[in-house]
Amino acid sequence: MEMSSWDQWVEEALSKLESLKLLRSLRPIHLPINEQSKPIDTQMKNASNYDEFEVFEGLRQWDRASVEVVIADSTFQRWVREVPGCGDDADCGNQEAETGACPQKFRKLLLFSGNDYLGLSSHPAVSKAAAKAALAHGMGPRGSALICGYTSYHGLLESCLADLKKKEDCLLCPTGFSANMALMTTLGNLGSLLAKGRKPLKDERVAIFSDALNHASIIDGIRLAERQGNAEVLVYRHCDMSHLNELLSSCTMKKKVVVTDSLFSMDGDFAPMNELAASKRHGFLLVIDDAHGTFICGKNGGGVAEEYNCESDVDICIGTLSKAAGCHGGFVACSQRWKQLIQSRGRSFIFSTSTPVPIVAAAHAAVIVAKKETWRRRAIWNRVQDFQALTGIPITSPIISLVVGSEEKALQASRYLLKSGFHVTAIRPPTVPPNSCRLRVTLSAAHTLDDLKKLATALSECINLPRYARL
Repeated sequence: MEMSSWDQWVEEALSKLESLKLLRSLRPIHLPINEQSKPIDTQMKNASNYDEFEVFEGLRQWDRASVEVVIADSTFQRWVREVPGCGDDADCGNQEAETGACPQKFRKLLLFSGNDYLGLSSHPAVSKAAAKAALAHGMGPRGSALICGYTSYHGLLESCLADLKKKEDCLLCPTGFSANMALMTTLGNLGSLLAKGRKPLKDERVAIFSDALNHASIIDGIRLAERQGNAEVLVYRHCDMSHLNELLSSCTMKKKVVVTDSLFSMDGDFAPMNELAASKRHGFLLVIDDAHGTFICGKNGGGVAEEYNCESDVDICIGTLSKAAGCHGGFVACSQRWKQLIQSRGRSFIFSTSTPVPIVAAAHAAVIVAKKETWRRRAIWNRVQDFQALTGIPITSPIISLVVGSEEKALQASRYLLKSGFHVTAIRPPTVPPNSCRLRVTLSAAHTLDDLKKLATALSECINLPRYARL
């Protein structure tokens, strides 16, 4: 079966929606221009104008804001004692904390638990883009993208992301979670659309093959599709291509989809991208969630598929702007046909208010800066090598999963690190299975070698590290 079969099915589904007058369109709103702003068409549209985003070479003082945090001492005490809190512990505001008016009530921590892999959340170009858009337009129109919330800012960002992912088009979503939900429910809806008003037979439904350790947003999406009676879900063992190929070979359903994280958020390992590409002889649609690979993997930051030189084998790529881009939002990079279908059937997209214009403007700036400041990608991979050399742990990505076993061991290690000045939380069930509790350490381009040396020393005092075990 050739992949053109999927194109045909999508075309049939779009035709069905059009006949039912259910095909939805995005119509960009060009926001009014005032004295504080310039027309977006002349401001950012052409690639030659990307020079307006100021870029730098090497770490600057502001980069530290992405890896240093301050918490109230009352929060610290609650954390140490494992007392549940509602976020109301702080006695005085950030302004007082910064000026030292009540220094005894605050503690500075080095953050090793975030997902701002490139440190872009504090970049001046990102901040200025958000501020400029906010001054010019406020938050922008507040409504779903299909009503009044889709602006020329949103369209510009979609275009940049489509180029980054080497895809025909892109659909911007409020979050990465909603992007996955929109796609998975759309896949499930495909079977019912082609069944022409009746409940689809088993052979007409969509078979979704999902890695056992996929993100919760994928799991929730395919469960919903399954409960609607439009899809059959088959879970294969984590990164086990033999098991996946066995399931694919025994499946008689025509419409097959394989969905996987590209870089797994809890274990820090990569999906077997080359093997997945080679297995496309089974005729499946390949969908990857590249939330943790976008901007940090690949020569241009195109993600894990670019890193493995298999971009053309990935049919649909989910991404997020809340991790390495340092901003907020999610997206689906795909063909124009798929975009039309998702925006017409993806309920989490249709019924969500679109992302505020200042956030979109900031994300657009982050995409440009991430592409131009190539040293940030080099820096984070240097930190990966540094951490491996310091600890003896053979890690392959900036996500480091230090499995310690029981909840108490994980909590005890997290408390020790907290007292040592590090923000590293314990990951427990239901996020991970029982007795596989862990410390999830994440690295950033804004971390220094000295930061890693201090962390490695602290870790060696609360868990077993291979390097220190040999000393």
